[in-house]
Amino acid sequence: MAGRVLPRGLGETSLEIKCLLLFGISIAVVIAVSFFLYWQITGDVVYGQNPTKARLLVDQVMLIKHWERLETNEHFLPYIEHLTKNLSNQQYTWRVIHRPDAKAADPQLIGKPNDQFEAELVERFLRPATRPEEGDSPLEYVDRYANNGLEYQYYQAIRAQASCLTLCHRTFPQAGGFEVPVGGVLLASEPLQEGDLMAVVQVTIPNGPTQAAVTETWNWLFAISIVTAFLALVAFYVVIRYVIIRPLRHLRDVSEAISQGNIELRAELHTGDEFETLADAFNCMLHHLITTQDELRQVNADLDAKLDQLAQLNMRLYEMNRVKSEFMATMSHELRTPLNSILGFSEVLASAPNLDERQRRFVGNIQKAGRMLLEMINNILDLAKIESGRMELRPIEFDVGQMILAECDLARPLSEKKKLELQVDIQPHLPPMFQDEYRLRQILNNLLSNAIKFTPEGGRIKVSARKDDGYLVLQVSDTGVGISEEDQQIIFEKFRQGRTAMPSGDPFTREHSGSGLGLSIVKELCRLMGGDVSVQSQLGVGSTFTVRIPWHWEKPVVGEPRGEWSGEAPARTQTEPSRIGFAS
Repeated sequence: MAGRVLPRGLGETSLEIKCLLLFGISIAVVIAVSFFLYWQITGDVVYGQNPTKARLLVDQVMLIKHWERLETNEHFLPYIEHLTKNLSNQQYTWRVIHRPDAKAADPQLIGKPNDQFEAELVERFLRPATRPEEGDSPLEYVDRYANNGLEYQYYQAIRAQASCLTLCHRTFPQAGGFEVPVGGVLLASEPLQEGDLMAVVQVTIPNGPTQAAVTETWNWLFAISIVTAFLALVAFYVVIRYVIIRPLRHLRDVSEAISQGNIELRAELHTGDEFETLADAFNCMLHHLITTQDELRQVNADLDAKLDQLAQLNMRLYEMNRVKSEFMATMSHELRTPLNSILGFSEVLASAPNLDERQRRFVGNIQKAGRMLLEMINNILDLAKIESGRMELRPIEFDVGQMILAECDLARPLSEKKKLELQVDIQPHLPPMFQDEYRLRQILNNLLSNAIKFTPEGGRIKVSARKDDGYLVLQVSDTGVGISEEDQQIIFEKFRQGRTAMPSGDPFTREHSGSGLGLSIVKELCRLMGGDVSVQSQLGVGSTFTVRIPWHWEKPVVGEPRGEWSGEAPARTQTEPSRIGFAS
């Protein structure tokens, strides 16, 4: 956790503080390691002087001891005692520890160990070399720190040399042993050999002055380290402040001034290093940005002009489309009046009893062509109403099953004429539906018309209806020519038929008759009624058109592109209930 907090905290500080903090930590670590090593080495050197000093003091002790025993001039003895007192004032003490088998006329003259450590130490000194054949020598000295480190105790073995055995420590045999020197100590119960232990000299040196000197040295080192670190931080702060931070602040001030609109300002650094290179690159980037901004401003001006032109063109197109829709609605309405007269008179003419077969066929052709023309006019009129937003919906309650059966019965003569099998599958016990019955008939009429038109002889057409989650799901399936995937995106556009209708692939060149408005009207009517239409088709296999219409029509909110509710059923012409044909 701390490893993530430290970088996050450093990242939120300024570069100056961050550099000082990191440099200070580095300096502290380096100085601490350096002074620790120096302290270890210095301590070893200081405390290593204790054995050397004690060894020299042992020589003085031996000299004093021999003077006391060998001096025969009684007048000189006081000087020796005075010299001993002067030496004893040199902040150290000494004593002699004899061998365990030493004897003396006065037992108090024999130096004995004070503790178990000294007793064991004398025993160690008495042991001969463990591996003399390998050049191993007997133990010569041992030191230790006693009294919680306040005293340094040095123990050195005094071994017999040739001069000692011939001059000072000769023994004279007598009955039952050796003669004890008068006023002296018999060092061993047996004659000594060269190298044998004679005694152990203990020198005790106070360690307090040494520790005080070491502590004082450590205090000086600590003070010097603090001063060194402080001076290093000051020097580094000056370097960071004037070599790094100052150029960076200049670049920051220039960038802030430019962001506030002063685009004529440039960075001026003459440091002769990477900061000068960075300033030059910054100026080049600024020049490029200004040039690009000018070019972009010019492009935006041109784009605004184009947008103005496009807006004007859109207004003109909208006006032209409105005029076109009004013209189509007006002309369609005007064409329906004489066309209804033609159809009415043709029916009167067909009922004349004196017509021969040829004349009746001509009258039938007139009626058939008139109905096809009326279908086209009605489709154009409906599309014009939809585009102009004047299409009105008149929802009523009706039996949707009966409506579908009635439309299928009207289409059955045409399907039987092409030897097509027309199947109807309606979910039983459907409740009454509240929708525009006439527009739903028109949707089913157009889908059946297309299915009959594009299904070859011997094919099959199936109409199914069911209620699913508050929607009427109406499907018209056929085994016709099918629709390719690319054509499925355009068949709901106005005046379009699938490109598979003609080998040339031109959607505006049709093999079958019709205006190409049937599916477009189906899509718009579904949208107005709150539903949608979709198609699933495979080329050469057939197509399935699925219509989903809300079971209960609801009045749309203001602004929603849906039809208006007039509250009354639509008026139908005499020919509207049977609008099955090939015009769509």
